[in-house]
Amino acid sequence: MSGAGTPDFFYREAQRLGYVARSAFKLLQIQKQYKLIKPGSSVLDLGCAPGAWLQVACQSLGPLKNGGTVVGIDVKKVRVPSLFCDSRVQTVSADVMKLPKQQVRELSPQKKGFSVILSDMCPPVSGISTRDAALSMELGMRALDLAVGRAAQLMDDNFQTEGESCATGPDDNGILQSRGHLVIKLLESEDIKELSQICKPLFKKASWLRPKATRSSSREIYLICQDLKS
Repeated sequence: MSGAGTPDFFYREAQRLGYVARSAFKLLQIQKQYKLIKPGSSVLDLGCAPGAWLQVACQSLGPLKNGGTVVGIDVKKVRVPSLFCDSRVQTVSADVMKLPKQQVRELSPQKKGFSVILSDMCPPVSGISTRDAALSMELGMRALDLAVGRAAQLMDDNFQTEGESCATGPDDNGILQSRGHLVIKLLESEDIKELSQICKPLFKKASWLRPKATRSSSREIYLICQDLKS
């Protein structure tokens, strides 16, 4: 059993293959099972540091001639990894919790939104389980709000992102395209069931996955939402 920070199989494989972090294998498994990213996809990677998911996302687009784009956002300044990434990948340093949807939408091709949104955001772990889970849920809700906008609020009257108005406006629309996919990382708790219940009516399918590369000591779990309904 490997604890946090202990080199294990996935850490060594990441080093051997050139991925900047072992977390690459989490998205590789998600991609293998669900095939969310296709040639020509427009991918938004929330919480993209240190860049392993940027590498896998770009790989999943196939050769450069297939087109597509990958945009990573993180509070940290992230340099695009040289291996597995090409000119289709760019990063933005910004706080997702404060970034208006319209500004994020403008990062997408033709400003028409993204076909895949990946949220690997995680709060700084304090060791206080309830606090960490609540902060993780807040980040997850923000990812969902960015993706589907007021649709999420209509499914849950109690959800309102801090700093956003309830009035109808251009920033109320989500930036995930119709039939698009959403992946959200959360820390396991009773509250995450609420997020799942919000997502199920909005997507054709919503399921949970704990990737094999997740450390045994971690409470991380991923909500995989497929095919956003019109």
